[in-house]
Amino acid sequence: MNLFHFFSLVNTQARMALKAEASKFVLSYLWWVIEPLLFVLIYYLVFEVLLGRGRDDFLLFLICGKIPYLWFQKGVVSASNSIVQNKGLINQVEMPKALFPYASVQEAMYKQWVVFLVLFGVVTFYGFRPELNWLWLAPVVIVQYALILACSLLGALCVSFYGDFRMVINMGMLFLMFSSGLFWDVNDIADPATRDLLFACNPLAFLIDAYRQVLMGRTVYDLEHMAVLAGVIAVALLIMHIVLHKMSRIIAARVVNS
Repeated sequence: MNLFHFFSLVNTQARMALKAEASKFVLSYLWWVIEPLLFVLIYYLVFEVLLGRGRDDFLLFLICGKIPYLWFQKGVVSASNSIVQNKGLINQVEMPKALFPYASVQEAMYKQWVVFLVLFGVVTFYGFRPELNWLWLAPVVIVQYALILACSLLGALCVSFYGDFRMVINMGMLFLMFSSGLFWDVNDIADPATRDLLFACNPLAFLIDAYRQVLMGRTVYDLEHMAVLAGVIAVALLIMHIVLHKMSRIIAARVVNS
């Protein structure tokens, strides 16, 4: 299967999954808009009304972190189960095992475009008007998409052999939620070396901070760090593709016989 056919099939599967999911609900595709709006409402009630946080833009600060995190969390968790969930198809047809995580991640990406529109609307509501600086979001989105793919391929491989890894992944997402600066500002870390270590060990923390710098700070993130991160993720993706290709039949046998 060449690359064109691979990505065409990924896109087809993602669109079919979106239509199938939308058909289950009365409001159909509207849930893609309603869900992020409900998140915004919940955060407003909790952090603005009930807790009365001193920082005037805390709700915006929180949303700029939570929305990218939810994209990562939903994409990785869903894709990690994708190979196992397609057990019947794997038993009938020989195809690249990476296809299933890719389709799940692409499905999450289609939904995320709608969520980003909600995010941009909230940012504009707070007085941060769209400007040319927002174009720096493109590398952030691309790198995060690649990061989700790399983590999803690894997660799908692990879950294919041991279902217990689902629990490990869920616990990992909980750890990332508290260590990525969703509820606190990574720039409040006094020691620059400690902050750099956090960014090196937790790429999601750097990406979330990058969203905030562009949307709220009207500045540009560390381009050198972003370039290094993109290179590392590219290598990780290449390695995972090689591993999945080499272990394709082993994975199929393991999934079918589980």
